[in-house]
Amino acid sequence: MRNRAFKIIATSIALLGLVGQPASALTVQKVPFVSQAPMGRWSDARQQNGCEEASVMMAMAWVRGKTLTKQKAEQDIIAVSKFEEKKYGSSTDTSAQDTARRILKGYFKYDRWVVAPIVSPNDIIRELNKGKIAIVPVNGRALKNPYYKPPGPRYHMLVIIGYDSTTKQFITNDPGTRRGAGYRYGRNRLFQALRDYPSGEHQPIAVKKKFAIFIEK
Repeated sequence: MRNRAFKIIATSIALLGLVGQPASALTVQKVPFVSQAPMGRWSDARQQNGCEEASVMMAMAWVRGKTLTKQKAEQDIIAVSKFEEKKYGSSTDTSAQDTARRILKGYFKYDRWVVAPIVSPNDIIRELNKGKIAIVPVNGRALKNPYYKPPGPRYHMLVIIGYDSTTKQFITNDPGTRRGAGYRYGRNRLFQALRDYPSGEHQPIAVKKKFAIFIEK
């Protein structure tokens, strides 16, 4: 009887320990990774400025359940860049809205996305918890990624694939480095780095706004 009572108490304590704990501290989607210069050809301007194209390619591989090879990814980044140049006159530094309209919708013919303003990290976390991923424009220098070529890109885009509530870190696929698969940024650091930019090569940023492209399958 004494042993039985002990087991009941132990079980009760274990169950109480679960109360108030999140169902999962880690929310992350399995999104294939590729850098914007998959074969390391950073001297090619189309790849050097290909963060938007690479980010969308990763998102679309996730949507379609496909993998990405370096060779095919390089070919596709160049193909998307040529499409933009022919249709829109430029493929460099596309804003969140233009990235979604020109590449997601225009090139890939995909429309299950929305571009939304971000006022707090929770705006992103809420959508991640719904099973979505996010493509965000950032000031890359503010991210302080040690693997960027110094001082880092001022106009950059990456994919947020998850959030770890235990460490308070966003989990990203960052195409700006070959080490970008599952790269983690602190919640506040990434939020502060969020900054949309106008389309066109390194155009002045008159008004600083934070946007994200939320994508669902």
